[in-house]
Amino acid sequence: MGKKRIVKQEGGSDTGAQGRGAAKLPKRKITAGTLHIQATFNNTKVIFTDKQGNALFWSSSGTLGFKGARKGTPFAASKIGDVIGEKVQNLGVKTADVIVKGVGSGREPTIRAFMARGIEITGIKDETPVPHNGPKAKKPRRV
Repeated sequence: MGKKRIVKQEGGSDTGAQGRGAAKLPKRKITAGTLHIQATFNNTKVIFTDKQGNALFWSSSGTLGFKGARKGTPFAASKIGDVIGEKVQNLGVKTADVIVKGVGSGREPTIRAFMARGIEITGIKDETPVPHNGPKAKKPRRV
């Protein structure tokens, strides 16, 4: 009847504060990486990878709690750059390349907030896809 009470044994390892602190310690030291920014009109996504392309950290304006039209704003993009910059700084990264894709308003604010954490940007590359011929034209109106 009712809920049963669980009694923990004394003397065991405390997984509370020690477990969370140990999870934040970096597993390896990386000095250089690549920051991939995908900026669309509706959202901004950021992925930080090592030089081999293995993803280490990622974030987007949606994961930070922005909803709707606010996801595509420069303010949301700067918050993403700040969060990723803090994680990368704890890892010990000194330099990073930047690859930007898309035409959204979050391109520059993300890089500025990332650089504010003291990480040197060695190069910025724009890989925005450009159509060769564009979309199919609308058919002419018949009046």
